[in-house]
Amino acid sequence: MKKTIRHVTAALTTALLFSAGGYLLPDYAYAACTDFPAPRVDWSNCLMQDQQLQQTDLRKARLRYGRFEGARFTGADLSGADARNAKFVEADFTGAILKGTRFNRADLTKAALVRADLTKADLRRAKLYRANLRKADLTGARLQGADFLEADLTGARWVDGKTICAEGSIGRCRRE
Repeated sequence: MKKTIRHVTAALTTALLFSAGGYLLPDYAYAACTDFPAPRVDWSNCLMQDQQLQQTDLRKARLRYGRFEGARFTGADLSGADARNAKFVEADFTGAILKGTRFNRADLTKAALVRADLTKADLRRAKLYRANLRKADLTGARLQGADFLEADLTGARWVDGKTICAEGSIGRCRRE
């Protein structure tokens, strides 16, 4: 009987903490991998391959260690999202807002980042092998250790915010 009361008391305490204005909870919504996209959603470790996430609002979402291969994020807003160590192989971020997004050690192999706003994004140690970054904005981005092997940077605005990468900028930004 005491054991049952202890379990019920623990369950009620947990329920009260969750409903008490989130004082002790992190600033993220707890979501199952099947929940709808929303700002601050936590999709860490989720398998989300080939998802259609166009025009969605995923500001400050947690996508760490998630698998988003082939997902379509065209026109989506992922500003301030935490996508460290996530896999975005062949994902489509065309026209997406990725301001301040943390892609540390993320795999963006063959990703389409055409006209994506990567202002102040953290791409340290990210894999961008054969990614398409045509006309992307990399102003203020952190690129230490990023792998741009065969990535197309033609027309991209470089980290300094002034340089526009010349036609044929493959693997590195060539100045015109």
